Amino acid sequence: MRSFARLFAATAVLAGAALCSLSVAAEPATEPAQCAAKSEAPPARLIESCTALIDNADTPEADRLDAMITRAVALHNSRQTDKALAEIDAVIARDPGLARAFRARGEILRQSGNNVSAIEALNQAIRLAPDNAYAFEFRAIAFSNSGKFDRAIEDYSEALRLKPDYAQAFSDRGAAWYFKGEYQKAIADYDQAIRLDPNKAQTYTNRGAAYGKLGRIDRALDDDTSAIRIDPSRPEYFDNRGLNLARNGDPTSAIADYDQAIKIRPQASFLTNRGDAYQAMKDYDRAIADYDAALKLDPGFQRAYNNRGAAWRGKGDRARAMQDYAQAVRLNPADATAAENYKETSLEVERLGAVKGESLPSFNCATARLRVEKAICADPGLARLDREMNDVFLKAVASAEADSHRAALALTKQQREFIERRNSGFGRQGYDLRQAMQERVDRLNAVAQR
Repeated sequence: MRSFARLFAATAVLAGAALCSLSVAAEPATEPAQCAAKSEAPPARLIESCTALIDNADTPEADRLDAMITRAVALHNSRQTDKALAEIDAVIARDPGLARAFRARGEILRQSGNNVSAIEALNQAIRLAPDNAYAFEFRAIAFSNSGKFDRAIEDYSEALRLKPDYAQAFSDRGAAWYFKGEYQKAIADYDQAIRLDPNKAQTYTNRGAAYGKLGRIDRALDDDTSAIRIDPSRPEYFDNRGLNLARNGDPTSAIADYDQAIKIRPQASFLTNRGDAYQAMKDYDRAIADYDAALKLDPGFQRAYNNRGAAWRGKGDRARAMQDYAQAVRLNPADATAAENYKETSLEVERLGAVKGESLPSFNCATARLRVEKAICADPGLARLDREMNDVFLKAVASAEADSHRAALALTKQQREFIERRNSGFGRQGYDLRQAMQERVDRLNAVAQR
């Protein structure tokens, strides 16, 4: 059914090599934490041990700087990123030729979402130590996060040339191939990563996503199940298996997995996926309840609006369906599916309205709360004008999107501002609702006809 949004495939998550994990088990309290880069001590104890070493007057300068870098990583992992970067800056000021300091700065910046600055720091790390595989791996992740997958693949390949047994680099290069749509190459890299590290759940679920893209759902389900067996605490793994079960025509089993994902961590995407499964079973009320819950968690989750629109349409409530489809387009003017859904439903409403002799606005009069909306519902002329305005707006957005996504977003903002002015201006002396709406229709028509 065209009105039902296609389920999105699970996407591979870029899992970069971490500087220090927050989730490792704590060392026994009776043993002192060692200030070392690969220590598995919790960040607080690592900070304490490194501080003792740094403050010791007998510590050689090289060891002190090394301990400062380790402490910076621990500070970042304890959510003290500003202090961590200040620590790294202090190290570099004392020794600007220390490649490890630049690697640490790059990875801290990358994990903080600053990929541009991360790449700059890692460029310097590579210049100082061009034979270090980790620097190439970290820079590759930053390139991937920036959507520069070809550059990322070059760096992953260099990391693997320097360190052929680098399982994480194989896994991350597989993710880059995945995002380029090269699913067979992604699977080949995931195979190598699993051969080198067979207990990494993330790699299995990423390989499952690639198998899913190739339509090999049986292999995808096997990998999803392996990921869950290795780490049943990650809700994404249950969600991914649910997606593949739904693709395999088993919405009941998919719902069981979505239930588990939501139990671990409620998330808009998990709720929307479960809503999709209920909708596939034509259980529209439960589907709508899940879409409502998703939008309560994330009011800007665009896919939930489109799919809820499909559920309302399935229940025969075309007015609410149009309202949701229109909101989906407002949030993402490039969504051709939502725009087509709105257009089809609008035509259905027009045909039904013509038969009944009714004029319906673009929103559901049964749920209208604002005075201006009630006035529009009560006046057939205003209702027709509201429908015309919304239809022309969607055409204008589609026309603008063909030229510039930024222009489409700007037009969406203008429409939202007009609605706000209409709502606040209605009832005030001198405000002519019919004239304001007609003028807006004329302006939108001018944009749509360009």
